[in-house]
Amino acid sequence: MTPQTVNAYYDPTSNEICFPAAILQPPFFDVNADDATNYGAIGVVIGHEMTHGFDDQGRNFDAQGNMVDWWTKEDADRFNAAAERLAEQFDAIVVVRDQHANGHLTLGENIADQGGLRISYDAFRTTQQFKEGKEIDGFTPAQRFYLSYGRIWAENSTDEAIFNQTKSDPHSIGRNRVNATLRNIDTFFDAFGIKAGEKMWLDPDQRAIIW
Repeated sequence: MTPQTVNAYYDPTSNEICFPAAILQPPFFDVNADDATNYGAIGVVIGHEMTHGFDDQGRNFDAQGNMVDWWTKEDADRFNAAAERLAEQFDAIVVVRDQHANGHLTLGENIADQGGLRISYDAFRTTQQFKEGKEIDGFTPAQRFYLSYGRIWAENSTDEAIFNQTKSDPHSIGRNRVNATLRNIDTFFDAFGIKAGEKMWLDPDQRAIIW
């Protein structure tokens, strides 16, 4: 990646994370923004890259970057069962016309999105802004965190581009990185008071919780 590339990566063979300069600017990071906005954006991206070390592929490498099976069989079985449940969730989503999302192709990224959200939200809860709970523009700190996450994946795509991405890209389309992922996050439901029967609701026993 070049410094002006808006991207980030985790490399399991060297156990390293890289954030080029370009991603450390709005909407991902703004030195003048409130904590909720930054934790919901760059905070989640940082947590996302950390989680790649423990996704369906990264977990196969140890701390030295060696491809070693270092998990217990029990932990691996539980992880694989939860991961398969998440893949099935995405497989059921129609992205355009009759084309479904590919839950297995995007599994690592979807796991990392969920992990990034959980890590960053836990960190955000330690901030003064979260503890004070004051609203800004009519939104609570928790709501602003999730709205910021939604904003970083806002995009305009043609049907053809969506079809091509679904067939070839390990990243889900932006809409699913937000809507499908957040339906597995309990604190998202709490933040907005989402109830059964509403569009974003997912019954607790149907949520796929990896981390």
